[in-house]
Amino acid sequence: MSNLLSFADKLVAAIHFPNYIKITDVIEILIIAFLVYHILVWIKDTRAWALLKGVFVIFIFIAIAAVFNMTTILWIAENVLSIAVIAFIVVMQPELRKALEKLGSKGIFSSILPFETTSGRIDGPYSEKTINEIVKACFSMGRVKTGALIVLENKDTLKEYETTGIAVDGIVTSALLINIFEKNTPLHDGAVIVRGNRVVSATAYLPLSESRSVSKELGTRHRAALGMSEANDSLTIVVSEETGHVSVAFEGRLYTDLSADGLFEKLSIFLPKEEESGKKHLGLKWRNKS
Repeated sequence: MSNLLSFADKLVAAIHFPNYIKITDVIEILIIAFLVYHILVWIKDTRAWALLKGVFVIFIFIAIAAVFNMTTILWIAENVLSIAVIAFIVVMQPELRKALEKLGSKGIFSSILPFETTSGRIDGPYSEKTINEIVKACFSMGRVKTGALIVLENKDTLKEYETTGIAVDGIVTSALLINIFEKNTPLHDGAVIVRGNRVVSATAYLPLSESRSVSKELGTRHRAALGMSEANDSLTIVVSEETGHVSVAFEGRLYTDLSADGLFEKLSIFLPKEEESGKKHLGLKWRNKS
């Protein structure tokens, strides 16, 4: 016990307590608190949470060893610490990469750096015709329970995922999308990536979400859609092969069992601003033709 108290006294003595607090100190504390909070929130939904609990258990054992003066355990802990930091980085590499990618996708510097390019679109905003064709295709496939996975590129480029599939260069139509996802056809497996008003890739592979909050009832398509929404700002549409329900993954959230109007409302974020006033009418347009 005396060893632990001696260690605590040395720690307190090493801490410098200023005679007065400046405004910059308060700002610094707020920034650190903000960063720690968001790091903990991010960790809670990843595999790092279990790893963090394991590290906490190890520190408890080290504290017990310090209390009872177990010199061998303390010597091992002291010499392993430097290796443990490197091992932590190696083990957490996928999570750290996702976190850095997410930070970089925020576009913080796009407004101040003239060479910063955040838009991956080559055809400009999505047209009202494209949105209606996508809605029509999704609910046509849903009625016959044909599974589908459609990714709409936003500002973040999807070139990395596009190259994992087969290159396609076609104007978005409901017929094209339905034919791509038709069962037992070469292009039906995987995701379709849409940029602007064109289908640019089919059979693309998407990252699966590793969030612990995802329901175990969701299949691979839904996990892939969530994983995509966690990695960038794209919007992914899922048509369930089991139920025929249409869902959307966007900004790390999954919106399930949408109606045609609900899907159109989610997709309307891609429409030019001047067209948003007519989105209600446009969302019903394809149904009136059928």
